Amino acid sequence: MDLKLSNKIAIVLAASKGLGKAIATILADEGATVIISSRSQEQLDATAEEIKKETRRSVTAIAADVSNPAAIESLIKQVADKFGAIDILINNTGGPPFDKFENFDDAAWKKAFDDILLAFARNSRLALPYLKKSDSGRIINIVSGSVKAVLENSVLSTAMRMGVVGMAKMMADEFGPYNITVNNVAPGFILTDRIKHTIPEGKDPDQAIKEKAKNIPLGRIGQPEEFAAAVAFLASEQASYISGVTLQVDGGGSRAIY
Repeated sequence: MDLKLSNKIAIVLAASKGLGKAIATILADEGATVIISSRSQEQLDATAEEIKKETRRSVTAIAADVSNPAAIESLIKQVADKFGAIDILINNTGGPPFDKFENFDDAAWKKAFDDILLAFARNSRLALPYLKKSDSGRIINIVSGSVKAVLENSVLSTAMRMGVVGMAKMMADEFGPYNITVNNVAPGFILTDRIKHTIPEGKDPDQAIKEKAKNIPLGRIGQPEEFAAAVAFLASEQASYISGVTLQVDGGGSRAIY
């Protein structure tokens, strides 16, 4: 299937590794002009080179901290100045630490807010003027399976990402007249470094992952490329009538009916 992403300008945040890297790779492979961003320019440059080798397409790497308003404003301006447009914004960020509710103080809550909910709102607001001009703008938020089902010790991530889900629903309503779609994609257990932080202390990681896989109908942990394929579809022209949804990519792991 041709996703018709050729020459679309796509910004992928937190893209130096993990899910962000997988998303950037598939968008580049589909012909999009991809800009990747994260805190480390060195890691970004290495990732851009890897994606180029795999897809034979150049990727632009611009370092920016999503919690720094000036850095994100500069990123958006650089992309708009260089490419003249922004068509796709992939809001993504690393997750906050896992622990029990009682162990998080005000500083931890504020950092989670700054890094996730406020950052996604700011990124979207800054990109909006360019997305309006696109006539096929896409905002896709990477959230978490915890917005659909309880994930132990994920209170910071769950609270902030639930806020993102609510915000996206409002944005889908407001941005519809500009032909901008806004969606969330919620990963279940995908094989990235982040999954290791969900494993209780003292447990063997390999054994714990095997145990988690037993509770997934497909019987295995997902691959980043499988998750990225769902994101690429939502970015495509074929997904032009899908907006305001939260798509789970979890191998059927969530048993919720809604």
